[in-house]
Amino acid sequence: MIEKNLEEYKGIAIYAQQVDGKLSNIALELLGKARELANDLDDKTVTAVLIGENVGGLTDELAKYGADRVVVIDDPELKDYRTEPYTQALAGYINEFKPEIVLVGATAIGRDLGPRTSARVETGLTADCTVLEIGDFPLVAAPGTEQKHKQLLMTRPAFGGNTIATIACPDHRPQMATVRPGVMQKIAPIADAKAEVINWKPALEKNNCYVEIEKVVKEVSNVADIAEAKILVSGGRGVGSAENFKLLDDLAEVLHGTVSCSRAVVDNGWKPKELQVGQTGKTVRPHVYFAIGISGAIQHVAGMEESDIIIAINKDETAPIFDVADYGIVGDLNKIVPLLTDKIKTALASKNA
Repeated sequence: MIEKNLEEYKGIAIYAQQVDGKLSNIALELLGKARELANDLDDKTVTAVLIGENVGGLTDELAKYGADRVVVIDDPELKDYRTEPYTQALAGYINEFKPEIVLVGATAIGRDLGPRTSARVETGLTADCTVLEIGDFPLVAAPGTEQKHKQLLMTRPAFGGNTIATIACPDHRPQMATVRPGVMQKIAPIADAKAEVINWKPALEKNNCYVEIEKVVKEVSNVADIAEAKILVSGGRGVGSAENFKLLDDLAEVLHGTVSCSRAVVDNGWKPKELQVGQTGKTVRPHVYFAIGISGAIQHVAGMEESDIIIAINKDETAPIFDVADYGIVGDLNKIVPLLTDKIKTALASKNA
């Protein structure tokens, strides 16, 4: 066990994920949340840790979205993501710079990198967080128990989404969390913002955990990224069949939106996993979200409740989806959706005439 002086750990760091020299959206989302959290800390410095090869050109973009400092770890061994060298790089940064909080995106890369790094630096990690805030722990002061202040409170769904757990790491540093993509919001870009740039070289040591990448095969996906959509037309088990999703396709087409779905639809094989919204799918935040034939289980709601406008269509007037909907229509979707599509078509044609 590494002996640590917790008082030495200051500021917030985020892992600025990049792939092929392009920053992932989650990096900018984490910067936005880090800026918010920093307001409640003594040290308000937000650092982006950028790992890769020839990635120095991304520092200005990180500054524009909230980074006070960018630590660039640039090495040919880090050209493509591999678990061991990236873990050595991030763990080395933590041991050298001692951030109080480290945030990593809960992407395919982050879910691999975050836990391994936390184990390497001997601290805890809360996975797949949906809410982060600074506060007291324990949440309620108890006799005989020290209540520590300015702790990172990490909230995540637990037990399949049936309960919500708030977790803290008061006795170890850094406090680490992986965060679901699409949950946090980027800040408005700051024109001409500049960050302090530190080029830092870790001691990367090859060992038997290194793997060699023989070949990279890029698959071209024809499936839309629902996390980026401004209008989502989402269907659930109540749609009835894969063929019946044609109704939703038609509505999405006139709205210039994208079709998405619930887990039940994916489990039935009607739609691919990439279109799933919810706790085990993607978190989305569109301007308009249509929930059609979706009952509104907590696991689904967790992935779409931050949508600007939610419109629910369901024949069951007691469906939980109506509790979160801004507008609700009780009735047969087979009649309502085609009628709605026709009305929108007519309205658009009239407007463009």
